[in-house]
Amino acid sequence: MKYSIIVPVYNRPDEVDELLQSLTEQSFKDMEVIIVEDGSSQPCDNVVHRYASKLPLRYYTKENSGPGQTRNFGAEHSQGEFLIFLDSDCVLPPDFLKEVDAELGRKECDAWGGPDRAHENFTPVQKAISYSMTSFITTGGIRGGKKQMDKKFYPRSFNMGIRRSLYRQLGGFSSMRFGEDIDLSLRIYKSEASCRLFPEAWVWHKRRTDFKKFFKQVHNSGIARINLMKRHPGSLKLVHLLPAVFTIGVFLCLLLFLVGLFFTGIGLYTGFFGGTGCNMGLIVAYLGAAIMLLALLPLLLFSLIVFIDSSIRNKSVKIGFLSIWASFIQLVGYGTGFIRAWWLRCVRGRNEDLQAFKENFYE
Repeated sequence: MKYSIIVPVYNRPDEVDELLQSLTEQSFKDMEVIIVEDGSSQPCDNVVHRYASKLPLRYYTKENSGPGQTRNFGAEHSQGEFLIFLDSDCVLPPDFLKEVDAELGRKECDAWGGPDRAHENFTPVQKAISYSMTSFITTGGIRGGKKQMDKKFYPRSFNMGIRRSLYRQLGGFSSMRFGEDIDLSLRIYKSEASCRLFPEAWVWHKRRTDFKKFFKQVHNSGIARINLMKRHPGSLKLVHLLPAVFTIGVFLCLLLFLVGLFFTGIGLYTGFFGGTGCNMGLIVAYLGAAIMLLALLPLLLFSLIVFIDSSIRNKSVKIGFLSIWASFIQLVGYGTGFIRAWWLRCVRGRNEDLQAFKENFYE
């Protein structure tokens, strides 16, 4: 057995159905599929049963412990030379495994990861979220695009492969609830094992279905980055600071806008009701309006760039508009999580790993 595909599942029977269907259509067949139910209240056993005759498939259930430990459980019950970890909300193109095998044949490595794309059947919100998570404009290039913002590629667990022997050597995923995949990637590099991006081994990844869940995800990711820095000193790069810088910039722009609004209000009031000071009041009002415009200009420019780029890439003006909101959520959500964790761990001296939205680490 060459490849063991391991999928942790939590309350997603419909998505597991789509993933398993795509696995039956793979052009490369040397694989086994392991589904591990992580304490779900909506199990997918009926779905798995329908594919039992179509795939070399095994299904396990366990108490809830989070995706990292659930992947470890699946790895313990696998037999393949290589382990491939997928999220349950992924769908594979027919040549996914063929591309993985071709890359390994071209140049062997110990670990790898692949990028993700939005399927044409995704909802507009899912396509907008996918854009924000993969666009170079929003730092998405660090997640597996052809344009890299970091010299090294750090696989994410929605599409990640590793040689079994290396996985055992490193002890698998850590107990971190968030950022556990990057923690493993960092340990892969520290072991001096080879790791690279397989650009053609991509998946359709649904990610989050609404903006509220998306904010929770990226906020947790921002917190996880500080936790990772504490576990792996020197792992924090300049690119990881960009969402926090963006968040501070948005806050300052909004603050400047309120200052301009205050001066505009005072100026208009003085201009119309201030008697002899009316001319000076109007000058103050114009000054306030100029400050408001200056404050909004960077935000409007960023929004325009995102709108144009996303509209062209997705061939949809609607998705272009939604991508503006998704991009702000992604950067500000991550930035606020990063700043929050930095304050509590680096300034206030908290020692333990921080978490937020603990009950929703799958969402």
